[in-house]
Amino acid sequence: MQNSVSAISFASFHLHYLSPNPITKTNNTFHHLHFKPPSKTPSPSPSPSPSPSPSPPIPTKNNNNNNNNRKKKHKKSLQKPFPEKDAFPSSLPLHTKNPRSIYNDIKRFARLNKLKQALTILDYVDQHGIPVNPTTFSALIAACIRTNSLPQGREIHTHIRINGLENNEFLRTKLVQMYTSCGSLEDAKKLFDGSGCLRGGTVYPWNALLRGTVVAGKRNYLDVVDTYSQMRELGVQFNVYSFSSVIKGFAAAKAFFQGLKTHALLIKSGFSANFIIRTSLIDMYFKCGKVKLARRVFDEISDRDVVVWGAMVAGFVHNRLERDALEYVRLMVEEGVEVNSVIVMSVLPAIGEVCARRLGQEVHAYVLKTKSYSSEVPIQSALIDMYCKCGDMSSARRVFYGCSERNVVCWTALMSGYASNGRLEQALRSTIWMQQEGFRPDVVTVATVLPICAKLRALDEGKQVHAYALKHWFLPNASLTCSLMVMYAKCGVIDYAERLFDGMEHRNMISWTAMIDSYVENGRLYEALGVIRSMQLSSHRPDPVAISRMLSVCGELNLVNLGKEIHGQFLKRNFTSVHYVSAELINMYGKFGDVNKAKLVFNAVPVRGSMTWTALIKAYGYNELYLDAIDLFEHMSSNGSSLTHFTFEAILSICDRAGFVDDACRIFNLMASYKIEANKEHLTTMVQLLTRYGQLEKAKRFMQMCSSL
Repeated sequence: MQNSVSAISFASFHLHYLSPNPITKTNNTFHHLHFKPPSKTPSPSPSPSPSPSPSPPIPTKNNNNNNNNRKKKHKKSLQKPFPEKDAFPSSLPLHTKNPRSIYNDIKRFARLNKLKQALTILDYVDQHGIPVNPTTFSALIAACIRTNSLPQGREIHTHIRINGLENNEFLRTKLVQMYTSCGSLEDAKKLFDGSGCLRGGTVYPWNALLRGTVVAGKRNYLDVVDTYSQMRELGVQFNVYSFSSVIKGFAAAKAFFQGLKTHALLIKSGFSANFIIRTSLIDMYFKCGKVKLARRVFDEISDRDVVVWGAMVAGFVHNRLERDALEYVRLMVEEGVEVNSVIVMSVLPAIGEVCARRLGQEVHAYVLKTKSYSSEVPIQSALIDMYCKCGDMSSARRVFYGCSERNVVCWTALMSGYASNGRLEQALRSTIWMQQEGFRPDVVTVATVLPICAKLRALDEGKQVHAYALKHWFLPNASLTCSLMVMYAKCGVIDYAERLFDGMEHRNMISWTAMIDSYVENGRLYEALGVIRSMQLSSHRPDPVAISRMLSVCGELNLVNLGKEIHGQFLKRNFTSVHYVSAELINMYGKFGDVNKAKLVFNAVPVRGSMTWTALIKAYGYNELYLDAIDLFEHMSSNGSSLTHFTFEAILSICDRAGFVDDACRIFNLMASYKIEANKEHLTTMVQLLTRYGQLEKAKRFMQMCSSL
């Protein structure tokens, strides 16, 4: 019965559209047209005596329900849009429909993202000279933004011109939004050429252009500056959203001086007290690395809301000041501001970085208490990542298996956790389990798996991942290509790495560094030096990672002059605060035999971490200054500096070379007080030392510990 009713409704629906006779003027809107029920007056009888009219059926509950259902279905069928294949056919008597009905049809298709059908109607009404109102065009533009349909957007723009609405400011703003959302800044800028919005217009189209330019990324920083300058020249009255977009553009490009000038203009214009502006300024200063200025802006705010606190926490995390981020969360809670999901997402990585497991458990308890947060997959993934970074894999697995809806992000977080905790085989097996659950690895998963294959020297699995990436169009991708190069180099297949590098159309610093690493990994240092020379001739400026690799090659090949040249670049680029570059520089001078230069570099480091201390210990070891190395280690230990397993590895190696058996045993026992578990390198060094000096019983114990790993 249901099928027959819908079929009848569909036929009646076509009847209104395709009837050759126009419907009368009294009821010319098809949405309000219904079939008239049969006349209740009986037809005249041929017999002189009229027969009694049949008694009406007794109404029952079932009859009423059936009638109501039939009416509902009939009404519903009339509200449905016509079939896609007949989207406004040429035979449609358009004059039988009033404009409002036509607008509704177009907007209905726009809401369904069926732009092809909507544009068919639009073509038809333009041919018949029927005007289209701005709200209908607005619905079509919104559909283009949702579906990222640039060609259809241009077509709609043409229809707006035909209707003489191009100077409508509301539509112009919408068109700018559409063009910038679809990635065509050129089309957006053309709207301002020769139009009335250049002079005397309002700020809204300009705001749309600014916002779109900022969303396009830091590559368009100069476009932000140009638009901003043009607005000032033309005397456009800026509002809060204009300044907010400009500051975001400067933040993305790390244009500190431009941001500082804009801040001065904001104070002069009286906008600096606005909450949106202040939050944008905090974000801009943090992204430019100016933490003190961000704090100063924050301190000037008297009534702080959760958004401002969130900007501070995210800013500290961005600058790797995790302890400051956690301190501000504590202050926020003390002020009675409720922590939201955004701050939870910001603070969990910070907890993982400083390995504050107990604090992480408190945040986890808060998440469980707030039921709406406990079901959010991004928060669950962040919890898994936090526990993994704290080394608590059992808690990470509990969160993972307790997820209401596991997805690829959760699987990738667990996989990364296994890898960072040394469980490489388990990490690799996780990819199989993930696919068995029906989840397809994405780009991030592939980028996580490739370093695991490299560490395991799993060439076959690495090739399978490479084939998977090609099959699913993840390549070309600069980051993935570099990971593949390193994987092939670690597996000893340097030819594949070279082929990938040579096939890259657009090389960046990561790809140059990956190629240098590939040659160094295979002991081909002179080829690595050739890549360094080629990189210096290219337009790329070496970043801190590239400079550290270059210094490593110079140290290995004893290239003193080139090492000093790179040291000059190091000073010119002001990389003294980058710990791993300073450590590599100390290492290089230690290998050159110039301990005094190594000390000078060490003393110039503003904040010394474990990497710089360990590098100087190694420099003493290279030059057989073993007692100085032991003294430096003792000073480091008593000074409260953080000791890592790399530090213990370096000092135990020096004890092995010097034959300091007692010192080695004492230092090895010290590892437990720093909660550092002995790895294979530590144990192997102890076995070698004890065996060489005849302490076989102790050596056996260390061998047993080594075999249990």
